[in-house]
Amino acid sequence: MAFEFRRFRAVLLLAAVPAALAACASSEAPSTVNAGANRAAVYPDITAIVSAETQQMSDEEAASYSASLTALTNRRRAGTISEAEYRRQLAELQALRDNHGKAALAEIERKK
Repeated sequence: MAFEFRRFRAVLLLAAVPAALAACASSEAPSTVNAGANRAAVYPDITAIVSAETQQMSDEEAASYSASLTALTNRRRAGTISEAEYRRQLAELQALRDNHGKAALAEIERKK
């Protein structure tokens, strides 16, 4: 009786193996693969020269702005500029500071 039970168990095992192997084999891509990814066999050119979207400030421009701010401060300290004129120029520079980023972003988005 024990011999027949072992034989029956072996037959069941042999019958279940092909079904289990068929379930493992699948022709579909795994679900972890990003469907939108570029699967081309061509690599990107990483030696291409990259340029900025907008023109960057040069060292000369930065020095010019720094000099004008220093001159404005010196004229205020010396009393050669009125407080109202100082406040007007300061407000102008602060407006430039606050709005320049938004304006540059709008220019970049317009180019695309």
